[in-house]
Amino acid sequence: VDVFQAWCGPCKPVVNLFQKIRNEVGSNLLHFAVAEVDSIDALGKYRGQCEPIFLFYTGGELVAAVRGADAPLLQKTILEQL
Repeated sequence: VDVFQAWCGPCKPVVNLFQKIRNEVGSNLLHFAVAEVDSIDALGKYRGQCEPIFLFYTGGELVAAVRGADAPLLQKTILEQL
């Protein structure tokens, strides 16, 4: 989940990375979503930050988080979680 604030917007450059990995591993294993923190109370602790944060969930549980648009770290985290 790409967590963002309305004034900053979602991290669009990372979408290409997710699409590339999703094509490689199959669409059943990897799902990408964006969430605006101002409209979701459960994400309130991420408000007021200017860097993107990517949250990784498995079975409804938060299993990893990556701060910033670090493409190599995101790719590594995605592949580790898969």
